[in-house]
Amino acid sequence: MKLSPNLFKRLLNLYPPYLGAGIKITYISQDWRELHVSMSVRWFNRNAVNTHFGGSLYSMVDPHLMLLLMRLLGDGYWVWDSAANIEFLKATRKTVRCVIAISDDQLEQIKLKTDSGEKYFPSFTLEIKDEMGDVIAKVNKTLYVKKKPHKT
Repeated sequence: MKLSPNLFKRLLNLYPPYLGAGIKITYISQDWRELHVSMSVRWFNRNAVNTHFGGSLYSMVDPHLMLLLMRLLGDGYWVWDSAANIEFLKATRKTVRCVIAISDDQLEQIKLKTDSGEKYFPSFTLEIKDEMGDVIAKVNKTLYVKKKPHKT
């Protein structure tokens, strides 16, 4: 099913885990290369010291690289999340945001590395920032990408 970025954004914002965590997709570019996500601290997504719950911070960035890359590469590729880690740098009660983007160079590298049918594990570093632009968490994501074999 072909979805426009705007419809996809609306559907993601209705996704129950996102509703429950207070996560909001605020922008998806028309070329599927960039997505913006934000989260305000609420009574239902804060931890014991009233700052952002770490699981919610990770959830706000979790599937997006995979989803964007699936759109960019099309049906001829398998794309999965492979590994991730998060480093919490600063606690905050402010709204947090993350810009998730896939550059032309990254996309070309992925295509080049998978062209012969080999699997490839591209890595991305995401920065979750507060309203002041301070980095409060860094997330390293590794994806699994492999070109699907041609059916004969």
